[in-house]
Amino acid sequence: MKRFAVIGCGFWSQYQIAAWEEVGGVELVAVYNRSREKAERIAERFGVPKVYDTAEELFENERLDFVDIITNVETHEKFTLMAARYGVPVICQKPMAPDLESAARMIKACKEAGVPLYIHENWRWQLPIRALKKKMDEGVIGKPFRARVIYSNSFPVFENQPFLAELEQFILTDMGTHILDVVRFLFGEVKSLYCQTAKVHKNIKGEDVATLSLKMKSGVHVTVELSYASKVEHDRFPETFITVEGEAGSLELAPDYWVKVTTREGTMAKRVEIPYYPWVDSRYEVVHTSIVEVNRNLLAALNNEQEAETTAEDNYKTLELVYKAYESAERNTVIEL
Repeated sequence: MKRFAVIGCGFWSQYQIAAWEEVGGVELVAVYNRSREKAERIAERFGVPKVYDTAEELFENERLDFVDIITNVETHEKFTLMAARYGVPVICQKPMAPDLESAARMIKACKEAGVPLYIHENWRWQLPIRALKKKMDEGVIGKPFRARVIYSNSFPVFENQPFLAELEQFILTDMGTHILDVVRFLFGEVKSLYCQTAKVHKNIKGEDVATLSLKMKSGVHVTVELSYASKVEHDRFPETFITVEGEAGSLELAPDYWVKVTTREGTMAKRVEIPYYPWVDSRYEVVHTSIVEVNRNLLAALNNEQEAETTAEDNYKTLELVYKAYESAERNTVIEL
């Protein structure tokens, strides 16, 4: 049984903790939040025995097998370096850091302390995306040469996370980290990129629309469309839609979790079933379910049972794409990686 603590008791912590309970094999022994009231609510809800007034006090008094950092991005480095000083393995929410220099310091500190640093990047663990990847790996459409990845919606994200409206850099850091990680998961590393951004909502500081053109080292050309300003027909948390063209056919991750394979023989379609968990918000069902999957992978890595997919070293490559995309948009030029 792995003993762990949670730092940060905001909106996402309730789902993160519930997902850990779903995985099992862990015990949440302590929580900390800068607002003690929030920490006490989470502790009461999940039966956590200890609430601390400072993170330093938590690390000093608890014997931990890992810590789950679920705070705003600007505090990730502070708490990661603190955990490293106490020799505690770290799972940190995405985005890993507000800049590449901070991310590099986090990686260096944990490496020198001899503790793993994992990033809680759950999007690639969505079951429909895993099903699409499986079909790609089976080679049913031959060698891919072009793909399109779309995340466009008008979901009221600012209601649950009002701090997002204050970010100077928004959709690329918030959703780009997810979607660009999916692109790397599916197609490998990026050779070059070009990005354009826009702001449609008038009451936010950062961009809420971005379009990227990526040339992969594998030769695949990928178009990525991100939007928090597009209109949709339902209020469920938006799905990720993917189309992959290959030399022998095409693959599509279509609405309502349908994976479609089209070849000369015709089109075959299968709907991916999403497991039901009682704590899941139905509007977020595919997202919340993926939290269980990534937690299961990271716990197995902590138990030396398998490799973690979303290590900090791997996620750094995704973070690099995010900030190169901002550079591309600012300079209006193609960026070579």
